[in-house]
Amino acid sequence: MRMKNLSILTTILTLSFMFIHGINAQENANSAYWPQWRGPLGTGVAIKGNPPIEFSETKNLKWKTEIPGKGHATPIVWGNKIIVLTAVPTDEKIKVEESTAGETQQRMSSTKTDAVHEYRVILVNRETGKIEWQTTVAREWPQESTHELGSWASNSPCTDGEFIYAYFGSRGLFCLDFSGKVIWERDFGQMQKHMSFGEGESPYLYKDKIFILWDHEGESFIFAIDKKTGKDVWKKKREERTSWSTPFVVEVNGKPQVITSATTQIRSYDFETGEIIWTSTGLTRNVIPNPIYENGIIYVMSGFRGSAMQAIDLAKAKGDITGTDAILWTFAEDAPYTPNPVLMNGKLYFLRVNTGYVSCMEAKTGKLFYAKQKMEGINSIFSSPIGVNDRLYIAADKICMVIKAGENFEILASNTLDDNFHASPVVVGDDLILRGFKSLYCFSEK
Repeated sequence: MRMKNLSILTTILTLSFMFIHGINAQENANSAYWPQWRGPLGTGVAIKGNPPIEFSETKNLKWKTEIPGKGHATPIVWGNKIIVLTAVPTDEKIKVEESTAGETQQRMSSTKTDAVHEYRVILVNRETGKIEWQTTVAREWPQESTHELGSWASNSPCTDGEFIYAYFGSRGLFCLDFSGKVIWERDFGQMQKHMSFGEGESPYLYKDKIFILWDHEGESFIFAIDKKTGKDVWKKKREERTSWSTPFVVEVNGKPQVITSATTQIRSYDFETGEIIWTSTGLTRNVIPNPIYENGIIYVMSGFRGSAMQAIDLAKAKGDITGTDAILWTFAEDAPYTPNPVLMNGKLYFLRVNTGYVSCMEAKTGKLFYAKQKMEGINSIFSSPIGVNDRLYIAADKICMVIKAGENFEILASNTLDDNFHASPVVVGDDLILRGFKSLYCFSEK
């Protein structure tokens, strides 16, 4: 009997070790790769890596691969697999009715198409640049317009290393395995974005749930979706107009909260039930940057027709925190419009609106280290900076700037390329991956 009990105990301990080891291995893999739009921490920072500072079409170029169609979605990376989303126009056309004069005026900054598009998920080998497979998950005419600088594939995918979750907004959410087979799909309907500016918010994956923010000019919602089935775990109506922000999950006292930024309110939802935990006001219209987090503080911002930034102490956040001491500081200058900020080593780096001016502040206090430093060669920018090691990478039209991280502004390199970039840079290990309008690049020291 003693031997039997010892055998059972040994089995339990072994299984427990394997389970814990498996979790740690998964967490380590997740941190080593770039599993969703703003990286492993949601802050735009690679935990480790040493990509080249200087690179070009000929220098430190590991490979360059042409990608069909158009898509500004930032790629994701798991192991030696890069996932890219794109929308490819076909020769099939539909009849589009003429817009009225008012609609034409409203859509001056947007574009519409009469072409049916194929919405594709593409897997690229990270070592060779070879396209291993392409899966068309939808073949539709996009009813909506998109911004003239946008695309019909601007929502970045995410992965847990087992499945790929590819989101195309009004086309739906698709779960694929790593062989390109569609496991399930989910349709949310048709969005109506403000001023026909198009779609672009990304899903956020945390543990067993995927979160989708559906803010538009119709009925707005947040969805918590079971990643195994694509079915709702919960769904909450939101009194919001259009936003493009991606939800963010952070644990407070061991309990996860789902935090969203938008014009009417910043909201925190209970991860399991969707009940509101706290709210705040104070952002501008057309909110795009995601909430980001470090050391107990969540940071939110927006920069359309005004500037607004807040630092919120999550330990004090409950109920309506507008005007309370839960808001540690506010800042009303030089906030980004489209680009997300970077939060790295206690410092916030952010661009002014959509321009090549960068600022850096101490995140905890809001103290500025430098403000509105010009990056020559960047006039307009729609991608988001990323950080790694002791530097930041910032990609724009035909250029990728590398600046030194820290309290003093310093340009380390200005790298010229033959493409334009609205997708954000990605760093995994020593590889820098850039998704251009035409091609996917991988740079590494040789």
